[in-house]
Amino acid sequence: MAQFVKSLVIHAPVTRVFGFHEREDALQLLTPKFPPARLVSKTGGITPGSRVVLQVGFTQWVALHVEFVPNRLFVDEQVSGPFKKWIHRHQFEDLGDWTRLTDRIQYELPGGPVITACLGWAVNIGLGHLFAFRHRVTRQFCER
Repeated sequence: MAQFVKSLVIHAPVTRVFGFHEREDALQLLTPKFPPARLVSKTGGITPGSRVVLQVGFTQWVALHVEFVPNRLFVDEQVSGPFKKWIHRHQFEDLGDWTRLTDRIQYELPGGPVITACLGWAVNIGLGHLFAFRHRVTRQFCER
């Protein structure tokens, strides 16, 4: 499986940064205008069993939250969507008045490991842009 990792250190306590991700509107705030994505449904928050359905272009993406440790991490996995496999770990490290947020994604594209090896660089570029946006928004909300 391919992997994408992006970290940022935010000048805010871990309770504030983690709490931002628990907000009802967090996903909408963290979704850029492009590529266009629309929240179809959401059950629960970010705790295990919570489910999110997004419409991204012509593709419906269903994610299930599978792991949750308050102020430490939460994990979502794709149930169906554009990837063959997708596991997203949101990790939070308490640095006192600061927090390190790390997004770690393991993925495989349809077509298996060979296709993933050939096209993973393009996926990582797209994820780089997405998480630059998400981390900028997170910093803006949490460092106020």
